[in-house]
Formats: sequence, structure tokens, C-alpha cells
Amino acid sequence: MKNRFSSIGKEVIQIEINALKKLKKTINKDFDKIVNSILKCKGKVVLSGVGKSGIISKKISSTLSSLGISSFYVDAGSCSHGDLGMISTADVLIIISHSGKSAELKNIIQYTKRNKNITLVGITSKRNSLLYKSSNISFLLPEITEAGPGNYIPTSSTTAQLCLGDALAISTIKQRKFSKLDFKKFHPSGSLGAKLKTVGELMYKGKEIPFINENSNIKSALKVSNNKNLGVLIAVNKKGNTTGIISDGDFKRINYKSENINNIIIKKVMKKNPIVVNLNTLAVEALTIMNNKKITALCVFGKNKKKTIGLIHMHNILNANIV
Repeated sequence: MKNRFSSIGKEVIQIEINALKKLKKTINKDFDKIVNSILKCKGKVVLSGVGKSGIISKKISSTLSSLGISSFYVDAGSCSHGDLGMISTADVLIIISHSGKSAELKNIIQYTKRNKNITLVGITSKRNSLLYKSSNISFLLPEITEAGPGNYIPTSSTTAQLCLGDALAISTIKQRKFSKLDFKKFHPSGSLGAKLKTVGELMYKGKEIPFINENSNIKSALKVSNNKNLGVLIAVNKKGNTTGIISDGDFKRINYKSENINNIIIKKVMKKNPIVVNLNTLAVEALTIMNNKKITALCVFGKNKKKTIGLIHMHNILNANIV
């Protein structure tokens, strides 16, 4: 029995893979037109649909919103009972419907025809449907085989709709050069938000940074190190530029080799050209650098690589529950 179910499951997945292969072949200039309409939209990108297509539309709208594209979902059926007022001039309205003929679509389509500044995008599998013929931009989904008996259960068709929505979203943000930092703005909480925290959000800064003049002796450096208690000191010259770094481990090695270390000058024993990261570097990336280099802290710079504006310690990252 177990093997029989596995076989059915694999068959369903293969049918849906075949549907996506068909979808891939249909990506054309009409797809480009939809992306351009989203990019040029001065209002909101409104998604709508009926039944399973409505659920897919809602997910696509959520994806767009998470990527900084102002979007919301409106139920096509509810539009006949007041929700049409949610759709405004200069909006782009994307309706997804397998048949393109659902009765609930008639009123919302007529509304867009009366409001010429609303761009109607119709995504459907039926070329002769009301939705396809009435849209400013029409995209024809391929005729595909649904998984399951009878070829009537919405499976492959909704998978294709969902995939098309993802393709539209990613195409749009690539054109807008949407970055990880942009993505983080819309995901401040939860595990995803934690993983997108930057070095600048977690680093020690200002008076917390363990600076020491490169011409200071080790006796003075040890006092600073004990006071800051971060395990490293950042050496700077008289211009305030970072010239090196020295760790507690370095102090121990120097002490092992020399009987009297107090008068040794920092710049003679420090590690020159310390590893640095930009304050916009993701904290998880900084942690990877530390692990690879077998160190516990990194100097952080802003616009000027020569000046340290912060110190990111491994403990900062671990305490933020990023990993």
C-alpha cells in the first residue's frame, strides 16, 4: 500500500512538472508587458480571482507586498457588494481565472472598462473568454492536464498560476535592483528577520570600541583591554586610521616569548591590515568570515575603509539568535 501511494505521489508531481514545462514555453512579450505595467504602476497592484485562483492571487499579492510593491487582494465575488471601491484610478488590476468566464468576474471587468485609467491584466487559459478579450494586457496560460482522475481537480493549473506569479515578482524586483537590505525592511521579525540583520545593527560602536594608539606600549594596552573586555584591541595612528589589531591571544604569546613585555610598542607586534567588513554586511556573512579565518571579531567600516566605526564580535551574532 505504501509503495502504491508513493507511485501516485510521484505521478502527480510529474504531471505538474509537465505543466510547468508548458508554462515556460508561453513566457513571451505579454509577460514583459505585465512586468512593465507593474513597474510603471503609480497606484497599487491589485490581485483578484475566484475560488482556487483567488487563493493563488492572494498569495501572489502577498509576495509582491513582501518585496516592497504596494499590493493587496480583493475577492472578485465581494466586488459586487461594495469592494469595487477598493480599486482606484492608476491601479493595475491583475485577475487570474482558469476559465475566464466566472460570473463573479463580470462586474469587476465592467468597472475597469468605466475607469479607463485602471490597467486590467487578465491571466486565463481560455482565449475566447470574457476576461481575455476585455483585458488591456492578456496572458494565455497553456492548456494543461490536471493531476488526479477526470482532469478536473485544480492542481496543475493552480501550480502554473503560482509559478507565473513568482516569475512576475522576481522579474520586477530584478529590474528595480531590489537588495537583501530592501527585503529586510519588510521582514523585521521572526527567524528570517534575524538572518537579515546587518553588522551595523549588532556591532559595538562609539566609546564601546576598544581603540589603542599604535605607539602605545603593551602596559597601556592591557589596561584598555581589561576595561573593554572584548578580547581584541584596534590599533590606530594619529589620524585615527586603523593600522592593526591585537588580541588577548597575541598578548599571551608575546608574554611567553619575552620576560618584560610592558614597554613593547603595539605597532611592532600587532597584526597589520586587519580583516574588515562594511556595516551593511549581513551578520551571518560576517560570522562565516570569522569561522573561516578562525577569529572572533572584525573591524567595521562605513564610507571610509581606513577608519573603523564599529567592532562586530562573534558573541554579538550568537546572542542575536541568528544561527
